[in-house]
Amino acid sequence: MSTSAILLVGGMGTRLLPLTLKTPKPMLEVAGVPFTEHQIRKAAAVGITEIILATSYKAELFEPYFGDGTKFGIKIKYAVEKTALGTGGGIKNAAALLDPSDQVVVFNGDVLSGHDLVGQLKFHIENKADITLYLTEVADARAYGCIEMGEGRRVKSFLEKMDKPVSNFINAGCYIFNRKVIDQIPSDQVVSVERDTFPKLLATGSKVFGYLDTSYWLDIGNPAALVKAYADLITGKVQSAATPKHSNDHLISPTAQVSSTAVINLGTVISDNASIAAGCQISGSIIGKGAKIGENCRVINSIIAQDAQIAAGMVVISNYLGF
Repeated sequence: MSTSAILLVGGMGTRLLPLTLKTPKPMLEVAGVPFTEHQIRKAAAVGITEIILATSYKAELFEPYFGDGTKFGIKIKYAVEKTALGTGGGIKNAAALLDPSDQVVVFNGDVLSGHDLVGQLKFHIENKADITLYLTEVADARAYGCIEMGEGRRVKSFLEKMDKPVSNFINAGCYIFNRKVIDQIPSDQVVSVERDTFPKLLATGSKVFGYLDTSYWLDIGNPAALVKAYADLITGKVQSAATPKHSNDHLISPTAQVSSTAVINLGTVISDNASIAAGCQISGSIIGKGAKIGENCRVINSIIAQDAQIAAGMVVISNYLGF
């Protein structure tokens, strides 16, 4: 059976402001490359040969980097939403560019995971599902809304946020659609798959299944999560074919200048042409291109913007500066 993919990358990322004023959330660097590259390489690794990037906010920034996908081993096309159409509307708009396929994998553009996509595809085919959702389990589902499953992990209901969730299973942001289901989504309308498409499918008896995978999962929705994603990729807590090769628990650009007395650790990334002066401690942080960190600074779990300058002796903890 043939499989294509759609990657939903149209969002601005308001919770990541001011980092996203000039760069859409999916194009923010995570461990040395735009976050979208991690997802594209994951799709290519399981044999998907075509992916549509469903863009909207600053759509013009994607194609110059990703091109036609040749260097990533996958064909890439671009669907631009002039006005945001929601998740369902974005899927429908992007699907118009797909080659014929039996099923379509849809990725949210802000989720980093170690989930078994091959296993999800196999589960979908074996159950002859209309849609298979990747689910994860969290300790407290009150912030997410939850999904209730029945026998054989068939989805019974999609529930909004509540004080006492009936389960701890949540939508983890990767769906497999039978192509015919996408064809039924209304065109040129704002549609939410979570609030519109999925409940309607349940109401009509469609086969909606949950594929539970409790491996690594992270919603990159705020600066703290972005810092964590960097650190987890660099330290190997989660694997990605897009992460640059490195031998330590940090990544330092060959063009960066780092004092021999500086301590760099815990997943820190030092970007091109940045400089770190003597006596500094940089832990679990992102140092932008051309940034200059003065002597005896401590930068912990923070983001320092491109070309920012941090004066000697400053202590920066769980913050982001220079944006």
